Amino acid sequence: MNLLEAMRIYVRVVERESISGAARDLNMGQPATSERIERLEKYLGCRLLLRSARAFNCTPEGVTFYERSKAILLAVEQAIAEVSNDEEGLKGTIRIAAPHCFGETVVPEALTLVRAAYPQLDLELVLNDRVVDLVTEGVDISFRLGQLGEGAFIARQLGQVGRVLVASPGYLSQHGPITEPSELVKHPFIRVQGMFGTDQLPLRHMATVVESAPIRTAIKTSHWRPMYEMILSGAGIGVLEEPACVDALAEGRLVRILPEFEVLPFDLNLLIQAQRPVPPRVRMLVTMLRKCASEILERVHVDCGEATNRLEILPDDDVSALLTPSLRA
Repeated sequence: MNLLEAMRIYVRVVERESISGAARDLNMGQPATSERIERLEKYLGCRLLLRSARAFNCTPEGVTFYERSKAILLAVEQAIAEVSNDEEGLKGTIRIAAPHCFGETVVPEALTLVRAAYPQLDLELVLNDRVVDLVTEGVDISFRLGQLGEGAFIARQLGQVGRVLVASPGYLSQHGPITEPSELVKHPFIRVQGMFGTDQLPLRHMATVVESAPIRTAIKTSHWRPMYEMILSGAGIGVLEEPACVDALAEGRLVRILPEFEVLPFDLNLLIQAQRPVPPRVRMLVTMLRKCASEILERVHVDCGEATNRLEILPDDDVSALLTPSLRA
């Protein structure tokens, strides 16, 4: 039996709390994954997992074996990296999570550049607007907008993603200009579920004063793209992340409403699993993403008055800080 491979399978099963989930991550069939776990238990002479229709738990021996296996696999990866050429040694798969809009507008080009530089490195991009737990979802790196949430991870704020209140020129031509925040409530507002659910839109004026303007939600969607298309077609007004609307604003297909006011931006954080040392593949990818981000973000500038792109990059010499911040728990 290939013990290291069995360890990898077992660790993924424990972290996913699901044999079927681990099987999908590892591109294996569920029966084959179950059979590997059974063979591992037989080899060790003890039960590692307790499974039932409603529960999935490790035995005390299973917890110990998981912790030791995780450390051993990390040590093996570190040893390979230390004796291999950096580029040749960077093999394997890295799973990356991102929210839908940011993941669809900014991340793909970054990953394309990474893949071009390191063709032996396999990447998996998982898009989900809910907060993803890195360990249970088997994710190595996660981009997170807004609140960090709870969990065991290392986080570093990369900057902010600006948001813009917009409408189509056709809509404004038909319904008239909007000159005051109090007028927003007179117009159908289109939003993603979970955003502005209180029907209040926080606006900042002159970079200091924040006020809440009432809005009237007419349409809710579970994804940013239908919202974008409906705003573009003149069905109402709404707020879009800057990377999603930069082209439409530059081409005049969308117009910024109340340009003297600013919708509060999202904080952007990069999260990695709380483990020491950081795996070389993850360390490399973090560095690469930061290097290529500035080039991508130059094209994400929103041409709307004095507004600037709020997605910022830390100085290159601060890259190492990502690997030594305080731990969130």
